[in-house]
Order: sequence, then structure tokens, then C-alpha cells
Amino acid sequence: MALKTLLLKRQLEEKKTRMKELNAKTEELQAREAELELATEEAKTEEDLRAVEELVEAFTDEQAEHRSAVQALQAEIDSAEAELRTLEAKNPTAPSAASPTGQGGKEKRKDEAMMNQRQTRAFGAMTMEQRSVFLQREDVQEFLTRFRTMFSGEQKRSVTGADLLIPTVVLDLIRENIEDYSKLIRRVRLVPVAGIARQPIMGTIPEAVWTEMCASLNELNFTVNQTEVDGYKVGGYVAVCNALMEDSPGLLSELIVGIGAAIGIALDKAILFGTGVKMPLGIATRLAQTLAPSNYPDSARAWVNLSQSNVITIPSGSTTGLTLFQQIVQAAAAAKGRCSRGEKFWAMNEKTFSKIQVESTNINAGGAIVSMLEGTMPVVGGDLVVFGDEIMPDNTIIGGYGDLYLLAERAGTSIGYSDLPLFIQDQTVVKGTARYDGTPVIPEGFVVIGLGAAPATSVEFAPDMANPAVAALQALTLGSLSLTPDFSPETAAYTATTTNASNSISAVPTVGATVEIKANGAKVANGTPITWKSGENTVVLTVKNGTESKAYTVTVTKS
Repeated sequence: MALKTLLLKRQLEEKKTRMKELNAKTEELQAREAELELATEEAKTEEDLRAVEELVEAFTDEQAEHRSAVQALQAEIDSAEAELRTLEAKNPTAPSAASPTGQGGKEKRKDEAMMNQRQTRAFGAMTMEQRSVFLQREDVQEFLTRFRTMFSGEQKRSVTGADLLIPTVVLDLIRENIEDYSKLIRRVRLVPVAGIARQPIMGTIPEAVWTEMCASLNELNFTVNQTEVDGYKVGGYVAVCNALMEDSPGLLSELIVGIGAAIGIALDKAILFGTGVKMPLGIATRLAQTLAPSNYPDSARAWVNLSQSNVITIPSGSTTGLTLFQQIVQAAAAAKGRCSRGEKFWAMNEKTFSKIQVESTNINAGGAIVSMLEGTMPVVGGDLVVFGDEIMPDNTIIGGYGDLYLLAERAGTSIGYSDLPLFIQDQTVVKGTARYDGTPVIPEGFVVIGLGAAPATSVEFAPDMANPAVAALQALTLGSLSLTPDFSPETAAYTATTTNASNSISAVPTVGATVEIKANGAKVANGTPITWKSGENTVVLTVKNGTESKAYTVTVTKS
């Protein structure tokens, strides 16, 4: 038994040495990723973009291969550590592989004791033994040491800032806390991605063909589409008194809780109502669209207008008793789940939940008052998800097949710090960030229901005060027509003349902005032709970015 224990320890040492090498490669890849992002922003010509695209594709493949190697090696380490703990439990006299010795051991025991005293929500689900094992992990110890160094008295003050890569095992705890605060992350399809990526999405699934045992197979006509996902940043910072930095394990715990809570709340709101601008596209937002966005990818599923079929209002006279649930059943049927695993959810706020609860209340044979709500929507089925008023408005229900919503989790979650902004206040700014994107890849699988009035399809998000919105056009063309004056983002009015029957309009808004185009009062999709009438034609382009907006006008005279 002792020999096997010794062998396992040597194998663990070798695996952890390999993991250090992979971690170094991870830092190298992150640096290269930042360089590629800069190169993408600086690319000016189509040739430059093609060159960058080739580099990005090669990098993405390399990064995916590296991530798989890290995950596989971490699984081997976890398995070996579990086996070693089992052996040592059977042989108590054997020295522990992670037993601290010397001065370093005192530090580890101090961290362990402090963590055992602090029953935070981040570690509350762990037993004392589990927390001990967690804190003794080499990657966690390295993380704690580096984090402790950041805020020690020996650290040079007035640092400009730094990022600290979080070990995978700690990220798992952050994700657990995100799941504690996010009620939807477990009900959608969560996919880890790196950078901008195309995710294959299965379209209509055909029926398989029965045949003889040894007969030839029939080809199945699967439709596979792709959707592009980015990695928008979500997070923030908090100023912490430097005196509180002395307890670094405690600070780590609080950061895990805080990051999880803030990101979880933001994710839920974005999954339901996200604008798709610098954040995921929400379910309600997508269903309310009447025209395909100008940046809708060609590789995605064919865009369908669902603003009438899947955004449903139950009349005010039908929102009580049995009639209400009959109406809800009819409305819920608009959500099609053929490509889903069949698990539904129904999101609403507490006031709407209370209304449904009241309408489902009855008196049983024993004279007791009972409600048909047992965590599922009555008659319809599917999990009930109840939010506060800050996320969902009254009398609105959003739901459907959650796995048809793709939530892309970008790699690179980090903790950062700087004491420079609040140096004289003796405070340190600690930031936490994560990167996500999301979209209902099969929007037909969802429905928005309003009880007695039209449902809400948009809400206000916390304003981005640190990055003022810019609403303007970067480019504007009408086929080959010459604009007078020449286009400039600052100039709002233009004229043009033509003998053509039509010309295609192309407008490029600033990053994060959207543009709506109307020709003679009728909406026109960006990139499509405008048919001219004889005489003057008025084209109005309205650019919006948050609360900012700017209108451009082009007067086209057809002779």
C-alpha cells in the first residue's frame, strides 16, 4: 500500500509539472489572442482582413487543442488525487502528499484555519475536509500566494494594475455561485468558446428510415446552420479598504460570491431582454423583431418574423380562473420544441406568479386550501422561474425550450486590481469580469405572453457610464450614386440624382449602434434596393446607441 502511495505521489508530481508547462502556454495564448484582437481592429483592407482571418482560424484550432489538453490533464490530476486520498485514509501513517512543512506549511495551515472559520456562501457547500483539500491544491496555493503578494506590505505601492488568472477549480466555484444567482444559466445551453466563434446548430431533424437488417442505409437530410457568437464583457469593480486586504482567503471568498451574484443577475436579464448590442440577444427582443438585423449572419438559420405568432396577448377578460389557463395553454403551443430535449421553463416576476397562484387555488376534499403550483406551470408543464421586479415587468411571461438558447461563455475570466485610482483614500479597486454572448438559435422554441395587456419585450439595463455611447454612421452608399456633399459622419443632410429604377443602400453604424432606414416613410432593410419614384425621394436613416441617436437624411431626385 505504501509503495502504491509513493508511486501515485511521483505520478502526481509529474502531472503537475506538465500542468505548469500548460499554464505557461495558456498565458502565451492569451497574449497572442490580445495581439490578434488588435490586428483585427487595425485591419484596413480586405486583404488585411483575409490575412488576419487565416491567423485567427489557426489560432482558434491551436487554442481549442490546448484547452482540451488542459482539461484532460486536470481530470487525470483530480482522479489521481482522489485515489491518493483513498489510500492515505486506509493508511493513516503515510505522509500526506499535500502535507505542509516548514514555513510554507505554517502559511497553508493559517489559510486553512481562516477559511474554516469563514463559512461564506462560496464554500458553504463544502465540508471542512473538502475545504482543506481545496486549499492544499497546488494551483490554488499558487493563486493564493500571488493574490496575497498583491496586497502585502512588501508589494510596491501605487501599482498600475494587474490581472490574475483564476485556476479552473476556482472558476468552477465562481460558476456555482453564478448558478446560485442566475436562475436561467442551468436552463439554457451553456457552451464554452474562445473568441469569436461559429457554433454549428442543428436545424430541422428528419425522421430516420426503417429497413431490413442488412439493407443499405438511407441518407438523412440534416440541416446544419451556424451562428456567430462574440464574448461581450460583463462585470464591474468595487473599492475595498486596504485594511481588509490582510485576510486574502476571506477576500477570495467574497470575490467569488460577488462576481457570481453580479454576473448571475446580469445574465438572466440579458437572456430574457438583451439588446444584442454589447450584450447577448434576449428571447423577448428576438421575438419582437419585425425585420432581420443588418448584421444577421448569412450562415445562420433563415430569419423568420415571429412578432405576431410568438408574442401573444391574452385579453383582459380572459385572465381569471380556468379561462386563464386555457389561454396560457393555447399561447404556450406557439413554442415549437422539435429540436429540443423537451425541457421548458416559464419566467415571470413575483406579482405575476402570485396572480397565477391565486387563479390555481382550490379547496380539496379535506377542506384545505391548495394550489396547483408545485414548481411547474399548471397544465402547461415546465419549470416556474420567479424573478424580482428589477428583472421582469408585471403581467409578462417568457418561456419555452431553454436548450434552444445558446449561451456562449468566453474563456478568460479574471480578477484584477489597482490601488492607483484611490491611493490617497487608502483603498484598492478590485475588478471582476467574465465574457458571454448568447442568442435564441431556434427562436420558434420560445413565446412571450402578456396577461391582460401586451407583454414587455424590452427593459432598461444598467447604463454604461464608463463608455459613453456614440450614435453615428461610419459609411453610407446608395449604389454608385454620388452624394452631395461627400459623406462625413458629422454631416446629416445629403442630396443625389439618378435615372435608375432602384439602388441598394448600405449604411455602417459605429460599433454598438443600430440603424433604421425608411424610404418615403416605408422601412427598408440595410443592404437591400430602394425603388425610386419620379421626383423627390426622402431616405431617413436613424442611428441609435443606448439613449443616443442621430438622424441622417438623403434626398434623391429621380428624373
